[in-house]
Amino acid sequence: MTKLIKIIISMISTIFLFSCVGTGVAMDLPTPQLNQMQAIAELAVLDSYYHNVAKFSQKDVEGFWLWSKDKEFWIEYSGIVTVGIDFSRVSMTLNGNEVIITLPEAEVQSVSVDSSSLSEDSFIVDKDSAKINAEDERIAFEEAQKQLEANASNDTALLVEAKDRVKSLLENYIENIAKAADTEYTIKWQEAKASE
Repeated sequence: MTKLIKIIISMISTIFLFSCVGTGVAMDLPTPQLNQMQAIAELAVLDSYYHNVAKFSQKDVEGFWLWSKDKEFWIEYSGIVTVGIDFSRVSMTLNGNEVIITLPEAEVQSVSVDSSSLSEDSFIVDKDSAKINAEDERIAFEEAQKQLEANASNDTALLVEAKDRVKSLLENYIENIAKAADTEYTIKWQEAKASE
């Protein structure tokens, strides 16, 4: 996937360069463009695959007193968490040959369950459990998705990797522009403030 994104960045840079070529008319040298940087940041998402087990437990749902039964079962499934940055919060300032890029922190953008990982075998019901219904399965599944999102949101290594990926792709873009303009740019990174 990274190779494909690098190809796309090179294509964006090339298209930008050709759009600057005139018919003998003096042209400005290409410079980094915020809209192109935001497009790159939008592409630089990271999909992470998780295997998860959700547990459902409800006490005393059937019978009474000493003969009551609990509902208890597990759902085993795989999920896909997409992590990236809010590309609309990417900003850039060009100060001579210094490019100052402000990036927000990476965040979980979506959580989805790989439906192919769900089957009858995915539901493991305790042998002493009361009967399970579709509503129980729905509740357990919703809780599992919340837990999957919480786990991904707390996975600092994953969030750092996603942000580093954006930085790497933006550096590649700026290097391509610098080569085309026969100049050098230095990049300075800044953290976006929470209110930005």
